Formats: sequence, structure tokens, C-alpha cells
Amino acid sequence: MNNDFMKNEKTKQTKKKIVIIGAGIGGLSAGIYALNAGYDAVIYEKNPVAGGECMGWDRRGYHIDNCIHWLTGTDPKTGLWKVWKTLGAIDEHTKYHDEGKFYTSFLNGKHLSLWNDLEKTRQELIAFAPEDADAINTFIEHVEYAKSCVIPSEKPLDMMGIRDYIEMGKDMADMPKVIKTFGKINMEDFGNMFKSPLLKIMMSDYLCYNYTAYSFLVSYATMACGNGRIPEGGSLAMTNRIVQRFRDLGGQLYLNAPVERILIKNRTAVGIRLESGEEIYGDEVISAIDAYPLFHKLLDPEYMPKAFRKAYEDQKGYPTFSGFQAAFAIDDDFSQTGTVCFDCEPLKIGSNTVTRMSAKSYAYERSFAPEGRTVLQCNISQQDADYLFWKNMDEMTYRQTKEELTQEVLKRIVKQFPELEGKIELLDSWTPRTYERYCNAYHGAYMSFITTKDAKQLRIKGELKNLKHFYLAGQWIMCPGGLPIAAVSGKFAIQRILKREGRPFTDFSFEK
Repeated sequence: MNNDFMKNEKTKQTKKKIVIIGAGIGGLSAGIYALNAGYDAVIYEKNPVAGGECMGWDRRGYHIDNCIHWLTGTDPKTGLWKVWKTLGAIDEHTKYHDEGKFYTSFLNGKHLSLWNDLEKTRQELIAFAPEDADAINTFIEHVEYAKSCVIPSEKPLDMMGIRDYIEMGKDMADMPKVIKTFGKINMEDFGNMFKSPLLKIMMSDYLCYNYTAYSFLVSYATMACGNGRIPEGGSLAMTNRIVQRFRDLGGQLYLNAPVERILIKNRTAVGIRLESGEEIYGDEVISAIDAYPLFHKLLDPEYMPKAFRKAYEDQKGYPTFSGFQAAFAIDDDFSQTGTVCFDCEPLKIGSNTVTRMSAKSYAYERSFAPEGRTVLQCNISQQDADYLFWKNMDEMTYRQTKEELTQEVLKRIVKQFPELEGKIELLDSWTPRTYERYCNAYHGAYMSFITTKDAKQLRIKGELKNLKHFYLAGQWIMCPGGLPIAAVSGKFAIQRILKREGRPFTDFSFEK
């Protein structure tokens, strides 16, 4: 054998093995960055498909998209875009859908939209409600400020130096103005800043009432500045691109492989045991699953960080939200585009009586439906108490209740939009219990804890003090969660390993 071959064989034998639990976006990100850094990476996923909550599924020739309303990080000037490109999610050639607006709210036969063009929004809102001109101008001004908000993606905050913080401060120079004005009020308070009934309800339509108002402004700003766009093909197509990148780099993905326990020796994570009984050993273990089952099944609760413990014990300060959702097939001549919010007859779901609903038309994505048809999805917000409503039902009651409520939702959609009479049919419906079943999601939540005005924002360091060679990834380690946090958390987990080994941990996207 020649010397080069022997050298390559020795390198293969001495490569560190990273064992990753969960093939959601956080786990796939950790795997891709591990491979880019020269490690071997294996991922074990309990479901038959990867992607976690960045998912879609087919029903009777239609495609239902579960996740991407917009993807933060589509502006090539941002660090997050570089992360998405490294993962294979998007690149310079990605095509996007442009709806031109955030959403539209209806009330008493009138409606207004929040356009991506902020000046257009300002003019339309003031023309409709001149009595609210001051509040409208303040709102638009601070959305402009919120355009400076970026998700740190170069390295974890606790690994940043003074120079890093100075640079981040320059990039986000206007965000303190947003936090000062809107950081201590929630969405209900924000709506009450306006006199017009339509504006009042419009401003509290999109997020749960207890969300901090600045979260809403940042979301709108992300759309308005072009950093939040919708990639063609939707959630599942993007997940499949990321999975392909992981496999192309040599990663191993094991599906239908639920993990039962993390193996620990001398306060050091040494591998995992699958529910099948098979044990897999590695040099490092990364958990990219929901934190609640992690610390109540895979690890003993003693390992749980205090911040997590406090959040689980204080549901008022750290609530979660999910949704009762239904997807319908409709004719594609439906007059509305994008997301619309509207009044409805009171509908009791769990502990909550609903008087407003939202529905989103997917007419922009032609691949989701047969020619001449499109998908319309409805989402009714659910919180912790509503999760318990669904969770405590036996299977027969659960199915019956879901069916009855779905029909009530359909009636309310048709009442608001009579042109859909006879042109709408149910495709599927799902609840917080669905997210728990498929994703082990705490209380069925599809985001992290709600950022409230009275509680400290949750931020978990990606390592545990009392467990070596173990790292956390996934959306739950930082509010508000979602795809961007999941993506950067996987990168951060690998950077922590590199730092511990004394290796460079910046600039290792390694586009291949």
C-alpha cells in the first residue's frame, strides 16, 4: 500500500464521531456543520422522514405545508443567509414567491392590509383612520427601525468577544428604540394604542395576545425588508434539500430509530441506546429534540438547566402556543390572497372561545394542488390549557371532537366568503396533540416559549455544567424558536466542540 492510502485510512480511523439525536432542522444543521469540520456525523430520528416540524404531507393529490409562512434569512447580506446556503436550503438561484403583504384583516365588511411596502401601508392606514395618524406613524417608524434586527449566526453569544458585540451593536443600532417603546407591552396593549376598531383588532390579529409587541414589529420588518421570503416548493422541499446536502457530505441518517436513553459514564455522554436496544457510541452527543422529553426521558431531570425548570413551572410567564388547524381544497378563483383574518361566530375550543379566525391561501404555490384548485389552511391559536383539553380525551372522543370542530370551522369560512359555498372540501385537520405525537413537542407547541412582557427571555447555553461531551441544539434553547434558531443552534453546537479542542470555530461554512 502507498503512504497516501495509509494516511487516509489512519485519518478515517481517528475521525471523531458525532452522534446526533433528532433529524429536524437543528439536528441536520449540526450534522452538516460537523461534516464540514471534519467529523463523522450520524443522526437518529424517530420518524420515517426527516425535517421535524419543517414538514408537509400529501392528501388526495394536494400538498399541505406545515411550516414556512416566511423564511427569515433570505437576504444574502445577512449571516443567516450564509447558514441556510451552507445547509443547502437556499442559494443565489433560489426562486421565491412574493405575495407583497404580511396579511389582511376584515371587520364589518371592511378590510386593511399590512403591505411589504411600508409607505403604502402608512398611507392606506392613515386614509382609513386619520384619528390614528400618530399611532400609525409611530408604528411604521419603529418597523423601519426593526429592519436592523438580525439573528446572531456567526457564533454563540457566550463565545463572542467585545469586538463581536461592538459589531453586532452597529448592525442593530436601531433595535434599542424598538425595545424601549414596544418591549414592555404585549399584543393586546399594542392593539389598544389605536382608536379605529379595525386597526385595533388588526394589530392584535397575527400573534397571541400575550406576545411582546416588539416580536410582531420584527416579524413585519423581516417581511418588509426582503429578509423573510417564501422559497418555492415550501417546507418539505427545503427539508429534502438539506437532507440531500447532509448525505452528499457523507452523513448517515437513520430513520424509524427512536432513542430511549443517553448513555453516560462518569458524568460524560458516551452514546445513545435506541428503543430497539441497540447501543451506539460516539465521541460527542448532540440532542436536537424538544427539551422536555430530553430531560424527562433521555436524561434524568437533575441535568435540566434552571432556566428550563423555571419556564416549565411558570406557565403564565412562559406560555406556549400551538394551533387547531384544518386544510381545505377550494377553487382557485377565490378572491383572497395570502393570509386573511376575520370575525366569526363564537366557537369554543378547549378553554378558549374564538371570535376571530385566520385562513391562508396557497394559490401562489401551484405544485400544491391540481390545476384549477388550491389549498386553503385555517389556524386557530391554542395555548397550554387548550393542549390539556385535547390531551385528556380518549381516542374516540378526540376523533369525534376534531371532526365536529372542523365542520364548524368550515361553516364559518363559508359564511365569511360565500363564494366558497359548494367549492370547498376538507383535506385534513390536526391539533396540538398531533405535534406532540409526531415531534414530541411540549404541549404541542411548534415554536419555543412565548416572549411575554413580564418574563425574562429564555436563552440556554448549549452545554450542561454537569455532563461532559454533550450539547444542546434545536429551537427550544432560545426564544422565539422557529427555523432560524434551530439552524444556527446546530452550527453553534459544533463550534463549542471546536473551541474545546482548541480549533478555529469561525468561518467554517465550507460550501461544497
